[in-house]
Amino acid sequence: MTVEVIRSSLLDGLPHGFLGRRGGVSEGVAAGLNVGLGSGDDPIAVAENRRRAVEVVAPGRQLVSVYQIHSAIAVPVNDPWGDEARPEADALVTNRPGLALGIVTADCTPILFADKQAGVIGAAHAGWKGAVGGIVEATVAEMEKLGARRDAIAAAVGPTIARKSYEVDEAFLRRFVEADPAFEHFFSHGRQDHYQFDLEGFVLSRLAAAGVTKVEALGLDTYSATDRFYSYRRATHRGEPAYGRQMSVIALP
Repeated sequence: MTVEVIRSSLLDGLPHGFLGRRGGVSEGVAAGLNVGLGSGDDPIAVAENRRRAVEVVAPGRQLVSVYQIHSAIAVPVNDPWGDEARPEADALVTNRPGLALGIVTADCTPILFADKQAGVIGAAHAGWKGAVGGIVEATVAEMEKLGARRDAIAAAVGPTIARKSYEVDEAFLRRFVEADPAFEHFFSHGRQDHYQFDLEGFVLSRLAAAGVTKVEALGLDTYSATDRFYSYRRATHRGEPAYGRQMSVIALP
């Protein structure tokens, strides 16, 4: 099976892609294109999957990623580092050709950013903690330091868990409402004392609040598309011992 690459029309002209689980060499519960270094998968398989991910999206570039911690930390990349030297962060930005920025997800929201005119790109991992904590705003701010203009930045929002698949409890809702009562808008009533959370919609609202108006959301649900995407929540509900991660990649021409 060939590697599936999902692209955004907003980022035409730039090597980029949101990948899923199709086209990899991993076996078992993480079968497919598992790129998660911390997934417990065969390291040789993961390395081959990561190589394939870059080759299909941005051939010849060097992959740079971070040790993701659900933070609001965005880091600039001037020179590449190895996987063993990944800094703790949840977004990367650069204006250097030859690099491929990669972030991994398994329900959380991947965002790829670009100011094409300025030649500045970014990639962010926005789980609920990072999204409410400010990872979108931090990524835009770091891009501005490299010469990007926020009114010129385009952002593509990739496959993420959908509202219909994301049930949360009252305590989860309260975390958001205490941060801003307006955030209640992203929750709809589910079964008793539970709610359905719109993570994609919330991320879109953070992009708008950050002044990013050129936005495309792909509207793809990681949870329900079993053969297409990895999902932490789906693996948990099934009682599986591990789960894979998919990669989103962007590079300069």
